[in-house]
Amino acid sequence: MEGTIFDIKHFAVHDGPGIRQTIFLNGCPLNCWWCHNPESQSKNIESFIKVNKLDGKEFKKEVSVGYKITTEELFKIIQGDQIFFEESSGGVTFSGGEPLMQANFLYDILKVCKENIINTCVDTTGFASEETIQKIAEIADCFLFDIKLIDNELHQKYTGISVDEILRNLQWLDKSNKNVILRFPVIPGITDAVKNISEIKSFIKSLKNINQIDLLPYHNISNGKYSRFNKENKMKNTEPLSDVDMLQLKSEFESIGFKVGIDG
Repeated sequence: MEGTIFDIKHFAVHDGPGIRQTIFLNGCPLNCWWCHNPESQSKNIESFIKVNKLDGKEFKKEVSVGYKITTEELFKIIQGDQIFFEESSGGVTFSGGEPLMQANFLYDILKVCKENIINTCVDTTGFASEETIQKIAEIADCFLFDIKLIDNELHQKYTGISVDEILRNLQWLDKSNKNVILRFPVIPGITDAVKNISEIKSFIKSLKNINQIDLLPYHNISNGKYSRFNKENKMKNTEPLSDVDMLQLKSEFESIGFKVGIDG
């Protein structure tokens, strides 16, 4: 089995329990205004002209985002960090992009990890068919599941797709008692609106088995990527929330009985 990935991060500590290796797969069906990896949205390998400036001169270079890799080749890389997984109760996290867009390749590498007793997490937007989410849930140890906006019209405006299928998949994972950690990207002026916070709290309170959420503060360190890869940056002038605001939001979610972390 062969898939397309664009990056591998070693010694990650915010992508699931313990020390982890995070593997980023190409492709995402969403087009979030605040995307931190805008260059990876295509499932295919794309080439861009990267422009660097030095002493008033421009230097252009063609770069490719993504490369093909087989299950066997990828697992050899994963095995290189196995000692750190064992010492820290960590493992490997598959992110993106949206890893469920390469569901067959994802399933194949998850299966090999399971056979070798390596903990796995899938970092997902939750946008996939019911068949896909259930197939991956058979074999993944954990889901890091994004919840952004409850209002469907706003979700379509800021991500490009409907929220309905995402919420249905989350409810199925909860009903099936799968291990899920929610992740809430806190985007100033968008997801942190009072109405959205209230709607998210109301929705997740209805879940029976999921009781953990990580708040992901918005940051603008990806601004340079939009320039380098000639992508429209709709959040260019947005400032991150203060630490005080994040702690206040943490208290709000703790008030409904959730374990809350602040990552990133």
